[in-house]
Amino acid sequence: MIDRERLAALAAEEPASQRRKHAFRNRYATAHHGLGSFLRWQWQSRGRFPDHQSFPLHTPDPEQLAQPGNHPQITWIGHATYLFQHRGWNLLTDPVFSDRCSPFTFAGPKRAVPPALTIEQLPDINAVLISHNHYDHLDKASVKQLQARFGRDILWFVPQGIATWLRKLGVERIIELGWWQSDYHGQVEAFCLPAQHFSGRGANDHNQTLWCSWRLNFPDFSLYFAGDTGYAPLFNEIGQVFGPVDLALLPIGAYEPRWFMSPVHINPAEAVKIHQDIQARQSLAMHWGTFVLTDEPMDAPPKALARALTEQHIEHAHFRVPQHGETLTIELTHE
Repeated sequence: MIDRERLAALAAEEPASQRRKHAFRNRYATAHHGLGSFLRWQWQSRGRFPDHQSFPLHTPDPEQLAQPGNHPQITWIGHATYLFQHRGWNLLTDPVFSDRCSPFTFAGPKRAVPPALTIEQLPDINAVLISHNHYDHLDKASVKQLQARFGRDILWFVPQGIATWLRKLGVERIIELGWWQSDYHGQVEAFCLPAQHFSGRGANDHNQTLWCSWRLNFPDFSLYFAGDTGYAPLFNEIGQVFGPVDLALLPIGAYEPRWFMSPVHINPAEAVKIHQDIQARQSLAMHWGTFVLTDEPMDAPPKALARALTEQHIEHAHFRVPQHGETLTIELTHE
């Protein structure tokens, strides 16, 4: 049961505290994560990133995607991109189908594993969740290709400031929200919720658009998508306001070195803590094994997650790590 009174109070107070000097800021203060820290990290690493590793790539069953059945179904396409299907809705999270997450096609982090589906292979898409505007979560080429194929059939859910960017690419149907706000679309209520991160696509737009996580409430199921985040008490607040969530999609990668990444990227142990804070009945991992973005080996996050689950006495089946292209059916808990 959602605490609507507290939710309304949070939505009312947030706009006054969310912006400072014409830029968005985190709900909880974070250590500085700016250019100086980035240059220090680059100097220490000398540009040495972990080698690309190969991971199994499943080929999703087209018939299963076309006829997903009565239970929620989810397919990991790669990185933070999931295809979620339930009650006639086909939803994408942070769709990135390009070979690189970069402003350039010839430079920047390159995929180690191809997307499990191309845009041409997708079933009809009804909605997209965008968490923020970093290149590994909001990809211009993918937006244009989705728009070319599906056009007005897609409803885009975005945090404040991103609608203008999307409209320049011809996107028309957009719901833009601030933290703690929600909007209905048919049977689904979508809540824009805080995350502990930042935004920007260039030198002059730092924190000019909002970043967020999302919760979708269907009549019989709830989905939480964390986007990209560091750890903060806000997740306990989310759990207190909303109560348990049926399925959470949580990042587990891109976390080393901690002195630099901890303000904006959780590690696997913190992912387990968020799993507990938001009272997730089940969680699935993302944001690992697709792009080399930080210093940990590509295969380290699942191993660290397994250790954290054991240390925190949580059954491993409650926080799973799908393989690229794997499709999972999620059992309804309210039948």
